[in-house]
Amino acid sequence: MESTLKGLRDGESVLDLSPRSTVGGGVEDVYGEDRATEDQLVTPWSFSVASGYTLLRDPQYNKGLAFTEKERDAHYLRGLLPPTCVSQQLQEKQLMNNIRQYQVPLQKYMAMMELQETNERLFYKLLIDNVEELLPIVYTPTVGEACQKYGSIFKRPQGLYISLKEKGKILEVLRNWPERSIQVIVVTDGERILGLGDLGCQGMGIPVGKLALYTALGGLRPSACLPITIDVGTNNEKLLNDEFYIGLRQKRATGQEYSELLNEFMTAVKQNYGEKVLVQFEDFANHNAFELLAKYGTSHLVFNDDIQGTASVVLAGVVAALKLIGGNLADHTFLFLGAGEAGTGIAELIALEMSKQTKTPIEETRKKIWLVDSKGLIVGSRQNSLQHFKKPWAHDHEPVGTLLEAVKVIKPTVLIGSSGVGKTFTKEVIEAVSSINDKPLVMALSNPTSQSECTAEEAYQWSEGRAIFASGSPFDPFEFKGKVYYSGQANNAYIFPGFGLGLVMSGAIRVHDDMLLAASEALAKLVTEEDYKKGLIYPPFSNIRTISANIAANVAAKAYELGLATRLPRPQNLVKYAESCMYSPIYRNYR
Repeated sequence: MESTLKGLRDGESVLDLSPRSTVGGGVEDVYGEDRATEDQLVTPWSFSVASGYTLLRDPQYNKGLAFTEKERDAHYLRGLLPPTCVSQQLQEKQLMNNIRQYQVPLQKYMAMMELQETNERLFYKLLIDNVEELLPIVYTPTVGEACQKYGSIFKRPQGLYISLKEKGKILEVLRNWPERSIQVIVVTDGERILGLGDLGCQGMGIPVGKLALYTALGGLRPSACLPITIDVGTNNEKLLNDEFYIGLRQKRATGQEYSELLNEFMTAVKQNYGEKVLVQFEDFANHNAFELLAKYGTSHLVFNDDIQGTASVVLAGVVAALKLIGGNLADHTFLFLGAGEAGTGIAELIALEMSKQTKTPIEETRKKIWLVDSKGLIVGSRQNSLQHFKKPWAHDHEPVGTLLEAVKVIKPTVLIGSSGVGKTFTKEVIEAVSSINDKPLVMALSNPTSQSECTAEEAYQWSEGRAIFASGSPFDPFEFKGKVYYSGQANNAYIFPGFGLGLVMSGAIRVHDDMLLAASEALAKLVTEEDYKKGLIYPPFSNIRTISANIAANVAAKAYELGLATRLPRPQNLVKYAESCMYSPIYRNYR
């Protein structure tokens, strides 16, 4: 991946830490009460107040009926709450009962968001303890519907909105955010939300959801996370004509106007929060995603989850699947449907790992990987008409028009879908792949569920139960011919929370491809024999905090090895250190 991006930045590498890339400013790492152990007394007040009424409306400190009698007297809460004192565990039980009553996933999403806005610690307690049940609610697939209807369900701001109106004063806007010690920013411009297209300002649901997972799964403090939407307009006519649309009512800004706004934003972020703040680009369109990553990769700590996070989680699944399908990575032939930022990012990371294992130049390992886009197989004769990120995949071959034809001539052992178009892995395609392989690896990665290239049921039925299947969105277990099949979920949530924690805890100042490989290797090693017996190529999400700690440790170790870590001295046991850094949602006792 770095080799592709270096071409866009005239050969400059993320390891070339040139003085011109540094910007003054930033803040100290201040943890406040979040660093305190759970049994330490803390002060919930950040300013003087005359009534506990304010405390009950501060989501960071509100505990609802869990305030003790002593706390009710000390913080002017007497009479503002019913007389009963309950535990956090009982609150959790009650809320989970309430959430399970809703039949519509969007209703569950709204209930969770309302909880996040009123009682932050209880929100994260629910999410951590019930991660497999609630992850599809706060993240994909439900978050996609939430973004489509964000204007109608919008209640209070959960992040910063930076539009073209703020051009020239973005630094002032950042300073309007109440928290000063920001460690991770997730930013979108809303142009390519999941597989749903241009949702403009309503894409804010994605940064909010991602950062909720950074805290729940990766253990970063909520106060250190900042969701941002850059609003440059939308080309979605439906939204422009919707009276409830909350964004700028104009066509998308492009070219110099867009570039100048993003440059001001990136400069202001570094001035305000320092060198070590992680900026995660989310759901930018292809033409901007690669350019932003190339442009700022050598001057900022930047990460694109669609390109790099997806690549890392898919590579982990492929490496883990080798125990089931046999052979080494270099023994397999890969065929992708979809050659956008996700597809080319995955392909490049697989080629990089193959190159590392075989000590073969990456130009050679790329030849094991073929991509199909909307015009057919990417081949040499199309070189002049291809976007820059597709050119490395234009191999010598006769033109091939369809995916089915490509399967028949390329004879892949691994079929990966990142097209954003549903139902494209047809019965004929799955049958063709299954006729070539005893155990074909099929990964239908597009989100949400409606955009998945095929369902788990289809993959198992059409392959006569022989496929090893993973998808981007979750599918229920499926029974076929007396056997229950469990499908893996190639969900970025396995990677980015632990990856971000590894960067933060090591004080990394740049992201390098070797860190992505380190994250993939850590995740693949955590798949157990019990998981393999079920046909799974990813560990269960119920262990996600342990998974994230291991990924963080591996990423941090690589940052120290590459000389990109600044937090010294290096901790002796990085896994234990990662676990010790993780935010706990248990209520604190107030003085």
